Amino acid sequence: MGQARSWDEGKGVGGQESIRGFLVEKGTPGFRAELIDGKMSLRAAYTCRLFFDNCPLREDRMLPNSKGLKSALSCLNHARYGIAWGAIGAGIACFEEARDYAMTRVQFERPIGSFQLTQRKLANMLTELTKAQLVAQRLAQLKDAGTASPAQISLAKRNNIAAAIEIARMTRDLLGGVGILDRYSCFRHMNNLESVKTYEGTEDMHLLILGHAITGIPAFA
Repeated sequence: MGQARSWDEGKGVGGQESIRGFLVEKGTPGFRAELIDGKMSLRAAYTCRLFFDNCPLREDRMLPNSKGLKSALSCLNHARYGIAWGAIGAGIACFEEARDYAMTRVQFERPIGSFQLTQRKLANMLTELTKAQLVAQRLAQLKDAGTASPAQISLAKRNNIAAAIEIARMTRDLLGGVGILDRYSCFRHMNNLESVKTYEGTEDMHLLILGHAITGIPAFA
C-alpha cells in the first residue's frame, strides 16, 4: 500500500482515499525480497522480508478499485475465513492420527484406546472439532448470504485455531514420545498452528474486534 500523490483526484494527500494499492513487479528498481531463514514452522513455503526503497511506479500499476483501507481489510476477512476452515483440516488430521494410534498401540495386553483417560482425550478432541465445524459452517452460510460481519469472521478464526492447537497438543500427548517423530504429523501441525494463530490478526486483535462489536466502543489504542 502507498500514497498516490499525483493521482489523488483532489482528495488531499493523507486523506482516506489517498491510501491506494499498487502492483510492484519483481525486478522493479528499489524493490528486493530477503529470505527469512531458521523458521520452526510453515517450513513448506518461503517467507521473505520485502524492502521498498524509492520504487518508481507507473500510474497503470495502481489498482483501480482500491481506495482507503477497505481493500486491505477485505483481503484480511477473506484470509481469516479461509483459516477458520483450514484449522479444521489440521484438527481432523490430528484427531484421526490419535484415534488410529490409540487403537493399535498395545500396553498391558490391550490397546490404549480401551483406557478411560485415552477415551476422555478422544472424546474431548471430537467435541471441540465438531464445534469448530459448526462455527465454520454457519459462517459459510452467512458469507454466502453476504451478511457475515468482520466480528463473526474473527470469532471463527480465533475459536477454530484455538481448538485445532489444543487437538494437536492432545494428540502429541497421547502419542507420547513418538509424537515428536516426523513419521507422525501432529507435531508439525502443532508448530504450524502456532504461527497461524498470529498471522492475519493475532488472538488479541480478534478479541478487540469482538469487544468493539459487543460494546460499540473501540479499544484498539
